[in-house]
Amino acid sequence: MSEQQVEAVRSDEDRIEEQQAPVTVVGDEPDTSRGSVRPITVVGNPVLHHPCAVVTEFGAELGALIDDMFVTMYGADGVGLAANQIGVAQRVFVYDCPDDEGVRHVGVVVNPVLDELEPSRRTLDESAEGCLSVPGAYADLARPDYAVVRGQDRDGQDVVVEGTGFFARCLQHETDHLNGYLYIDRLSKRDRKDALRQMAELTPRYEVQPND
Repeated sequence: MSEQQVEAVRSDEDRIEEQQAPVTVVGDEPDTSRGSVRPITVVGNPVLHHPCAVVTEFGAELGALIDDMFVTMYGADGVGLAANQIGVAQRVFVYDCPDDEGVRHVGVVVNPVLDELEPSRRTLDESAEGCLSVPGAYADLARPDYAVVRGQDRDGQDVVVEGTGFFARCLQHETDHLNGYLYIDRLSKRDRKDALRQMAELTPRYEVQPND
C-alpha cells in the first residue's frame, strides 16, 4: 500500500492538527541502517498471483529479508509491503501504517491468518486503495473497517495484530498479497481496467522489476 493514499484522505486541517499533536506509535521502529532496497514486482509477475509458502525457519535469513522489506517499503513511500512484492514467495509482510485516529502501527507478521469476522463486526468502509505493485493507480474498494491478523514475529513468537480504519485495510491488503491476490482482483472488470490504465500512464517513483 502507498503513503500517497494516506495523504489523499486527509484534509489540510487534519494535517495541521496532526503536526501539533504527539504521534502514538504501537510497535518497534525498525533499524533502517540494515537492509537493502529491492525492486518491486508489479501486476503480471507470477509471484504475485499464487499463494506464498509458509515460513518454517526463523533466523538470520528471515531477519535479513525483513530488513530489506522495511527499507524497500520506506524507499517507495509505502505503508505496507508483502514479501512477494520483492519477489520472495514467503508468507511475510511488514507495515508502518496509521489508523484513522492517527495512531502509527509498526511491525511484521509472519504466516498471517486473517480472522473471519462475525456479522456484527463487518462494517464496510468504501475508500480509495492503492498498491506499490500497481504503481500510480487507485480505486474505491469496500473492506471491513476492523481486522485481526494472527501469526508470528521475526523470532517465531505468536502475535495478534488488531486494526481499525485505514490500518484494518492495510492488514487485509497485505494478507491478500500472500494469498496471491491484488486489490484490483476484487474490483469490477471496468474498475480493474481503469486501474491498469492509470498504471500504464504513470512512471513509478521507485524501482520496479519488469515482467518478462
